[in-house]
Amino acid sequence: MPGIARLKRRAEFLRVANARRKAVMPGLILQALKRPREMTAMLNAEMIDAPRVGFTASRKVGIAVARNRARRRLRAAAGQVMPRHAALGHDYVVIARLQTLKRPFTALLGDFEAALKQLGAWRGNNG
Repeated sequence: MPGIARLKRRAEFLRVANARRKAVMPGLILQALKRPREMTAMLNAEMIDAPRVGFTASRKVGIAVARNRARRRLRAAAGQVMPRHAALGHDYVVIARLQTLKRPFTALLGDFEAALKQLGAWRGNNG
């Protein structure tokens, strides 16, 4: 995903979850946390403002094949929405739901946009 760094370590996911800022949509759950200044200072210069995103799917979504497919769909949707519209300097965790697999892709894109707006992390069209 160009323009988006990834969250990979469990501690990063937990830090975002502990912020308790989330938007629940039919196709996904989006959690957000504005990165503290000291955290931003530790990142590479080119990644300082870039949004960082992590993806997860629990067993509630289904077997491993279904969870992987749900994460792939979320990554594809995030790749289209997040670089242009996600607020800079934030970390996001995207959680798959059962409907992630069945939801039309355009509706999934709409869920991302609505979740960003609900969390106050919408950046507008000018990127």
